[in-house]
Amino acid sequence: MTHRKLVIIPTYNELENIRDMVRAVMELSGNFELLVIDDGSPDGTGAIVKSLQQAYPDRLHLMERTGKLGLGTAYIAGFKWALDRSYDFIFEMDCDFSHDPKDLVRLYEAVKGRDYDLAIGSRYITGVNVVNWPIGRVLMSYFASVYVNFITGLPVKDATAGFKCYHRSVLDGIRLKEVKFIGYAFQIEMKFTAWKLGFKIIEVPIIFTDRTKGASKMSSGIFKEAVLGVIWMKIKSIFSPYRLNRTESI
Repeated sequence: MTHRKLVIIPTYNELENIRDMVRAVMELSGNFELLVIDDGSPDGTGAIVKSLQQAYPDRLHLMERTGKLGLGTAYIAGFKWALDRSYDFIFEMDCDFSHDPKDLVRLYEAVKGRDYDLAIGSRYITGVNVVNWPIGRVLMSYFASVYVNFITGLPVKDATAGFKCYHRSVLDGIRLKEVKFIGYAFQIEMKFTAWKLGFKIIEVPIIFTDRTKGASKMSSGIFKEAVLGVIWMKIKSIFSPYRLNRTESI
């Protein structure tokens, strides 16, 4: 059986990376498709994707939005797009090559047999596998996951990871319209919700390499959202039990 696989990459001003990233995904074995969700990049990222669609007309897709609407809303829009078109496995990844496109194959291999429903490309499952980050940012990221584990009980070493492969049943089962957060807290909320709904999660060790081109989108507001959002998630889970969107999803 051939599974339909869609990689979702949100972009904003990724002129320096997008061309190489598209080609890297298109060259993988396994017939991966790619949906780029561009938030009106002033540098012309969307225009580059359009030009590349001529070479990959059936596998490269583009969703253009007006202005920066947030990471979480981009992924939610992409998830709905994928579910409407009956993809079997849906991937999240960054455009800056901090996630190695070759690891998409490893994430897929971890879930294709359905022993697991969600595979996470994890920086911390086998130690600390981060390259070129200043020690302060490594510690912030690592202890953010420790904090999430402590507050919520989520059994995931890399709770803020943004490199993932979902089986469609996970996204079908989550009430996407109720997902609250748009920054890094979005990544935590999706994992926490999947876990509370009973989906099986596996962490696949990866090496995370900081971007060498373009600018990071991290901000203090995004970090604050994550810190406070974790407490909100825990309280919500106590007073409002998580239920599948569709009972047939698992």
